[in-house]
Amino acid sequence: MPPALIVEGLRKRYRADAPFAVDGLDFSLPAGATWGLLGGNGAGKTTTIAMLLGLLVPSEGRITALGHDMATDRFAALAMMNFSSPYIALPHRLSVAENLRIYGHLYNVAGTGARIAELAETLQMGDFLNRPAGELSAGQKTRVALAKALINRPQLLLLDEPTASLDPDTGDWVRTWLERYRADSGCAILLASHNMAEVERLCGHVLMLKKGRVVDQGAPAELVARFGRDDLEQVFLDIARADA
Repeated sequence: MPPALIVEGLRKRYRADAPFAVDGLDFSLPAGATWGLLGGNGAGKTTTIAMLLGLLVPSEGRITALGHDMATDRFAALAMMNFSSPYIALPHRLSVAENLRIYGHLYNVAGTGARIAELAETLQMGDFLNRPAGELSAGQKTRVALAKALINRPQLLLLDEPTASLDPDTGDWVRTWLERYRADSGCAILLASHNMAEVERLCGHVLMLKKGRVVDQGAPAELVARFGRDDLEQVFLDIARADA
């Protein structure tokens, strides 16, 4: 199958006299694969994801998502993509079901009610489906964020810290569910995370960013062996603290 996502020469800076926040990214995410996008604060992860979603226009370069050029045909691609982040809150006064219904209509999901019921059962949201979103616990909000991200059965899923602020049990439940969804659907996933154990578990390949550039990449085990470290967190620290 063709790659789910192709990024070529991607660059972004916010002012003409500013350094590039993203500086020459090139990668190709295979269909059905889970890749990690790693880097410290300011490495360019959020800017990259915003460009992949069409929220920011690149200064240079090209993005092809699910066979569609994001510069000229992004709405066709966005219909088959979705995004999840615990840092983006849903309207607090609307119930979980009302929020999901709105997103179902935005994505033109056929049988929105049935899809919400299916997600509520799968993600164990039945007890709080009619509760206002502002009254949910962190774990419940994470499940709702996943439901929102899956409402249109995406073929490409972008995840930003999907288990942030969760207790270990809930975090493990989310990771297990993501693994199952990817295996069952063939969805490609790009995961930005600071949880290196999570990345080692979920990702077959990682891109290590620093100052907007890919400074190393490979399977987690390959990077650990190359750097002579015990785990990916130690590799991350080596890269983050290196001067060059």
